[in-house]
Amino acid sequence: MGRVFVAGSINMDVVATADRHPRVGETVAGREVLYFPGGKGANQAVAAARLGAKTTLIGRLGTDSFGAELRTFLSAQGVDLGSVREADTHTGTAIITVAESDNTIVVIPGSNALVSAEDVASVPLAKGDVAVSQFEIPLPTIAAFFARARATGATTLLNPAPAQKMSSEMLALVDILVLNETELGFLAGVELSEDDTAARIIDVARKLQARNDQTICITLGKRGVLALAGREEFTVPGRVVKAVDTTGAGDCFVGALAAQLADGVQLRTALAFANTAASISVQRMGAGPSMPTAAEVAAIL
Repeated sequence: MGRVFVAGSINMDVVATADRHPRVGETVAGREVLYFPGGKGANQAVAAARLGAKTTLIGRLGTDSFGAELRTFLSAQGVDLGSVREADTHTGTAIITVAESDNTIVVIPGSNALVSAEDVASVPLAKGDVAVSQFEIPLPTIAAFFARARATGATTLLNPAPAQKMSSEMLALVDILVLNETELGFLAGVELSEDDTAARIIDVARKLQARNDQTICITLGKRGVLALAGREEFTVPGRVVKAVDTTGAGDCFVGALAAQLADGVQLRTALAFANTAASISVQRMGAGPSMPTAAEVAAIL
């Protein structure tokens, strides 16, 4: 069984709940404020670890109280923190408003902006491992991480969120790209929405492919997942559930997929497992704490 290595962000999520989102310039009354461990990197690492994968997180925490709380939480989830270093700044923080099961998020990078190529240089990657990253740490760091991973025979998995442009050279380092239709449209330079047909979405994904053997997985919420694996196309059906908080659902999917792939599971089966895991996470509040266990996913499957 391979291991999962996640190079990414670690945040404290400060969540305000309200009946609806305020309009620009408007103040609305909230119901409560909650504090949850988060950050796309940490969420994905927690998801993989809770699902049974040996998981190492590479990142940075500030020396403030949020940093200490996050280190305690991540360690308790079974995540290896040997590659999480301290930074002389504040810990990454996300300000999240949740209303009517949808969320808006403002992220202040803090220590995450200081994760460097040096931080990923000594990670003991090997063939069969899965190297995961997202766009909440500097792109040159991700490129260095993926270059090392491919040199050792590890699989690289990128979740390009929050969406930003990347070079063709970096895209070519990615074995598996996991993103939603909005992010796909942004990277491909076309307009896509949740109303687009599967055929159109796959056509856009095919144009984005950097290599003939590259896999692109497009998550569509309750509509499921579309996958372009090399030249093969297939669909994984979605699950309709009553969502409470969608924060971290995409991260749950990515972490679950990485855990399955590290265990040698075939892509189609791994995607179905990840989709089920994500459907469980949206029925709970918070990002990191909402990640399910392998037993919870197995009970549904």
